[in-house]
This record gives sequence, structure tokens and C-alpha cells, in this order.
Amino acid sequence: MSDRHHGITHQNNKINYIEIPAQNIAATKAFFSTVFGWSFVDYGPEYCSFTAQGVDGGFFKSDLVVSTKNGSPLIVLYSNDLEATQNKIEKAGGKIIKPTFSFPGGRRFHFSDPSGNEFAVWSE
Repeated sequence: MSDRHHGITHQNNKINYIEIPAQNIAATKAFFSTVFGWSFVDYGPEYCSFTAQGVDGGFFKSDLVVSTKNGSPLIVLYSNDLEATQNKIEKAGGKIIKPTFSFPGGRRFHFSDPSGNEFAVWSE
């Protein structure tokens, strides 16, 4: 069963929103807009939100970064074309921190955004 708020359906006990640190909000927005086509709503100079990206969320101003070596959860995005996505990430200033490798069900690589946060992209 779901609840409705402002015309949006929310599912009880499901992940609803995720907040990610960003050292530079403007650079983070530019990166995710360029590479993944995300759009953002600004809530002051230290927070922006995104919607319709699998789960809604936002970036908050912070000097901390998300990294699996620090025990952070890994946010994994999906791509129909892994190599094209990697190319876009590198051209937009992201860094590949774990090259493409196979796992049961597909292939993936890890990258860091301009703030140094670790993400992964996978494909079948």
C-alpha cells in the first residue's frame, strides 16, 4: 500500500530518497547533467535535489565523500552502453577508479565524480 503526498505516490518501507555529499554543488550538478542528463532543483547554495533517476535524492554541501573503502554504500547506475558512459564520465572530468570487470550477470566499473564520491555503472 502507498501513501500520497503532493500527488506523488510513496511506498511504505521502501527506499524513498538518498542524500549524497558534494564538495562543489555546481560542479556536481554540471557533471551529472552532462553525463547522465539529470536536472536539479536548487534549495539554497548548499543543497540541490534530483528526481526520476530510479530514486529521488539530493546533494548536500560537505567535505566528506562516499567511498566503499570507507564503508559507504555504493550507488550503482545502469547503462545500455558501458563504454560510451565511461567515455562521457572521463570527458566530463570524472575518474575511473576501478576498471571494467565482469560479475555474475554483467560488467561494471567504478568512478568518482568531481567531488570524489565513488559510484558504479553496470551493464548486462
